[in-house]
Amino acid sequence: MTQIFDNPAEFAHDALDGFVAANRQYVARVDGGVVRSTEMNQGQVALVVGGGSGHYPAFAGLVGAGLAAASACGNMFASPAAGQIYRVAKAANMNGGVLLSYGNYAGDVLHFGQAQVRLNAEGIETRTVVVTDDIASAPLNEWEKRRGIAGDLTVFKVAGAAAEAGLSLDEVERLAIKTNYRTRSLGVAFDGCTLPGAQEPLFHVPAGMMALGLGIHGEPGISEHPMPTASELAQLLVSRLLADKPDDAGTEVVVIVNGLGTVKYDELFLLFGKVEKLLSEAGLSVIEPECGELVTSLDMSGLSLTLLWLDDELKEYWAAPADTPAFRKGTSTPRAQRSVAAHVAAEAVQLEVPTPAAAALGLQAVGAVGAIRGVVMEHEEALGNLDAIAGDGDHGIGMRRGVDAASAAAQKRAEVDGGASVASVLTAAGEAWSEKAGGTSGALWGTAFIAAAAALGNRESYSPADAALAVAAFTDAITTLGKAEPGDKTMVDSMIPFRDAFLTNVAAGNSVVDSLKDAAVVSKNAAAATANLRPLKGRARPLAEKSLGHPDPGAISFGLIVERLGQHFENELMESGTRA
Repeated sequence: MTQIFDNPAEFAHDALDGFVAANRQYVARVDGGVVRSTEMNQGQVALVVGGGSGHYPAFAGLVGAGLAAASACGNMFASPAAGQIYRVAKAANMNGGVLLSYGNYAGDVLHFGQAQVRLNAEGIETRTVVVTDDIASAPLNEWEKRRGIAGDLTVFKVAGAAAEAGLSLDEVERLAIKTNYRTRSLGVAFDGCTLPGAQEPLFHVPAGMMALGLGIHGEPGISEHPMPTASELAQLLVSRLLADKPDDAGTEVVVIVNGLGTVKYDELFLLFGKVEKLLSEAGLSVIEPECGELVTSLDMSGLSLTLLWLDDELKEYWAAPADTPAFRKGTSTPRAQRSVAAHVAAEAVQLEVPTPAAAALGLQAVGAVGAIRGVVMEHEEALGNLDAIAGDGDHGIGMRRGVDAASAAAQKRAEVDGGASVASVLTAAGEAWSEKAGGTSGALWGTAFIAAAAALGNRESYSPADAALAVAAFTDAITTLGKAEPGDKTMVDSMIPFRDAFLTNVAAGNSVVDSLKDAAVVSKNAAAATANLRPLKGRARPLAEKSLGHPDPGAISFGLIVERLGQHFENELMESGTRA
């Protein structure tokens, strides 16, 4: 149990500040995480890793020469927000492109994905390699669905060494993908971990038992087994991993025996000896292994075994020097300290200065965001109740958190000297929505706002065709990031019909307001019809039968929002005496 803290809610933030204070020769604090404090070469690929806090040495402990350029650091076991990832990546950018890499968890995929969209839109070429090493979380023929656990280290190390060697973004990405495919891990737990401030672990393992296939966010294992001897445990882990080896496996492997929090070094060394013997008997040579705490889960009692099947190329980059707070290998020439603050300032985006006409439209955008806030406030409780039928009941409060932050950020951006354009207002709103709401809806709505902002730009007037482009960009952002399709019982089931109806109306020569009102009716009807669907995505999927007969809360909230926007713009135009 974690004992040392002032405020449990600030634990991750305070711990990160202390980590930086203890490691200034390696890292510097930036908004959203840490960045390497030693010099990097211009044109070098920036490997940006990250995830929730509570896993040290992952992720901040792996920032330094020969490994990661930066780490985005979320709250305890929670993905960093897209805005945090974006700012950290900007601070790490050396004009050679950015490679994002992280474990395959839904929140991380959404928020890192949103950050990638923003970085690419600004001309910073950004790619992603998701780590999928945990063999317990999906079968071999669905390896892309697996979670990332201690195999993070092998992918980060090879990619970081390749970046340090000056390889191109294409090559760094290729090597990271190759390393991920050739990495396999399996973990066990003897008891759960306890979040700061909590009185009980997230789960318990019965006395005399062991949980196989745990996750690193406090998830219990997929099955329980009688507690084995060390030799039996080594046999279990090794046999499962060898049965899952890649099709191009050779005879040389990196072995990582990883402690998850309270299984300490003497026990880990003992197990490593058993593992090494079994691998040798299987005809495998162990190359530059690691044994210790490398990817932890607070105070979880457990461990994992990772195997990386090497070839000559991967062996070179695994063996390359690295110098970080928590991982050191070989020797490298010391690099001078750099001014991270100056680098961050140079990477900062300068806000456009709008004309008075564009600023006036920016104020209208503030009003539109305010209208969205009004309808979410009005229906917050009902949306939460609907979500509780087959979900966790947080849709209403999550939407409220996001839209409150979005409305405040839009208003603040419009109040800067000279005002702000529609694009600037909506971008600020999207960033705030994503960062404050968290979860899936926060990432999706934040991304969509930013995509619509980019489509609209900084202009003095807009046509119905411009509105159609913004609606299409909004929709594309959500379907690309969320990967949901019509019929999955998500907000997409009301959003796609809305988009199609809106574009059809605009193409027929109808006004924006008439097109919006007509499309909103179509959207609300489509949202109601989701009651007949079984969920294929999201947290409601395991409770499909309970969900049947009730509409999807995300689809309902989208329909309510576009209906309110139609009313809002009609009222505004009636007051001004115009019709758009």
